[in-house]
Amino acid sequence: MRAARHRALSSGHGGDLSASNHEFQTDPVFYRASTYTPPSSVPEEKARSRKSFWEEAATTIAGACTNCLAPRQSEIREGHVKSSEDAHDVSTSSISRISSVSSTSTSQTKSWQDQFSFQEVCLATSNFSEQNKIGKGNFGTVYKAKLRDGSIIAVKRAKKNMFDRHLSAEFRSEIQILSKVEHLNLVKFLGHLEHQDERLILVEYISNGTLREHLDGSRGEPLEFSQRLNIAIDIAHAVAYLHGYTDNPIIHRDIKSSNILLTDQLRAKVSDFGFARLAPYDTEATHISTMVKGTVGYVDPDYLNTNHLTERSDVYSFGVLLVELITGRRPVERNRGRQQRLSTEWALRKCREGDVVVVMDPRMRRTSAAVAAVERVMALAAECAAPERRWLHRHVRVVVYGTVGKTGMFVTLSTRL
Repeated sequence: MRAARHRALSSGHGGDLSASNHEFQTDPVFYRASTYTPPSSVPEEKARSRKSFWEEAATTIAGACTNCLAPRQSEIREGHVKSSEDAHDVSTSSISRISSVSSTSTSQTKSWQDQFSFQEVCLATSNFSEQNKIGKGNFGTVYKAKLRDGSIIAVKRAKKNMFDRHLSAEFRSEIQILSKVEHLNLVKFLGHLEHQDERLILVEYISNGTLREHLDGSRGEPLEFSQRLNIAIDIAHAVAYLHGYTDNPIIHRDIKSSNILLTDQLRAKVSDFGFARLAPYDTEATHISTMVKGTVGYVDPDYLNTNHLTERSDVYSFGVLLVELITGRRPVERNRGRQQRLSTEWALRKCREGDVVVVMDPRMRRTSAAVAAVERVMALAAECAAPERRWLHRHVRVVVYGTVGKTGMFVTLSTRL
């Protein structure tokens, strides 16, 4: 078996992302140090092969946060980082339950169908008024709805012409996908309604807007660097679940900042995965073919060129999102000069040249610790964008490294093929 070594962007030079040579000898230790445990309904080898990249990503980012930002009163419990203030509590983004079809989701879907009619949803949204409109996407328009008991949900109203053909099969196929997922970092599916040519999806309401709105400065205070890292970890956990903890891997295919919703506590919830396609679990299959869909700037070039969608496409988009979190810029900034128009390409180039400070969002504090952490995050972003790196999250064995110092605990992962 060949060893796959990490490539890091540290002052423009390559380096290993692992922080020490202290290897925990057995894989079971990894699972004690992680919030993820392979469920009984998912074969262990399948879970390991598909989840490892995202665990690596989440823990690398957590390492940058806990080591470089020096959390207070850190303690170690079976390899888990715990801090009273700054450390990311990964336990709050762990998987609650996994099954082929969640019993909770199934019962909720039935109860929503039984308890609420289309007319009642119309009343809750003031007949889908502009005042209650909170978003718009490929599926349709999203509305805020206040129910009879005072609770608030979000209603996604499909475009009228979206399901003209193969209406029931298409819509119900997507509903089946939604009903299978349940994770604290994914927007929760509540149910669906069908009425004549209307198709509605009911999901939990997230009150604090999108990540893009926060990065644009149109909502809330500027995000602190540690908050941005925690958001990145939440996203990695969510996609790890979609790729490795469902009966069949779910490829999101449109990971972007406007699809990341934030709670009042600035915890991230990934949304708009209702039109992801279930990739068939087949040990011989390496891709699925479909029409290219996605958002400019986030789309994996391999997917664009080959029309073959794989989990690696989400990995690429995640790398773009990391750059977005660090720079605050959109992936494509048409009002900038030619050299800076493609934000990911520009930022990675600057980091290779050792000019890390230039790529940092001007609203972030430029301490030496923050710059060191940015180098690590940008190194991970570069690996996500590299074609050869995006294969490594399949069929790997995970090894945990750890060091303890005055600044707290630091954990990162390395992979071996």
